[in-house]
Amino acid sequence: MTPECERVLDCLDGPLPPELASHAAGCADCRALLDGFQVLAPPAVAPPPVAINEAKLEQTRRQSLTELAAQPLPTPWWKEVAVLLATYLGVGVVGLLVVGRHGMLLNAASPLTVALVALLIVVGVGGGAMVALAPRQRTWPLTLVAGGALLLALAQLTGRSGVQVRPFLAGTLGCMGAEVALSVVPLALALVLLCRSAFQPVRALAAGLSSAGVSLLVLHVHCPDGSAGHLMLGHVLPWFALAGVAVLIRSRLPSRSYAP
Repeated sequence: MTPECERVLDCLDGPLPPELASHAAGCADCRALLDGFQVLAPPAVAPPPVAINEAKLEQTRRQSLTELAAQPLPTPWWKEVAVLLATYLGVGVVGLLVVGRHGMLLNAASPLTVALVALLIVVGVGGGAMVALAPRQRTWPLTLVAGGALLLALAQLTGRSGVQVRPFLAGTLGCMGAEVALSVVPLALALVLLCRSAFQPVRALAAGLSSAGVSLLVLHVHCPDGSAGHLMLGHVLPWFALAGVAVLIRSRLPSRSYAP
């Protein structure tokens, strides 16, 4: 490297004097050095900052103020629970009137057993609605919801009458179809209400068990078949399956809010 090359190297941070510029034009080493320095050097002019769309911000602010003025306070959560429970009651009454044309209370078990299991189902339906929609606790343990469901299923099987009135396949398919049909409206409403908060699998599971529990209660007091196989395949398993469907559908629905 010649002395002129060293001087060019010292002057890289600024314009070259005329004599060094003429030297760099004829020196291959200096040309390579200058080309590399231009590639690595920061841009002379910084990119302009992103302009803020003031009109769009103002439109968003006005829309927010309009919505806040129309509804300054959120809807109390207990009103949603009340609407859901009222729907449960209506569907249960209609279900008993439809399937009970030839008798509503046909369960052949003892009246005390029928009443105790029915009370457990009612508590499970109400408790499931509370777990699904009450915002006071952000997360509910899965063991609480799953344990309550298993306890209710065990009570169903333990309190059976053991009597089989209809052919096994026909009776099982009939109860499965009735349970699914009676669960459509409660399950749809529960899913709509769940979309007002962030998706939580435990809440969706509780909502599914609660909404399908209405049809489980109708079948419990009406169905005359009390064999273990019929109760498991025609009552309990469809109940669990509907709860799983509720979790699956809710996981694919968009949330209108991401509050807990």
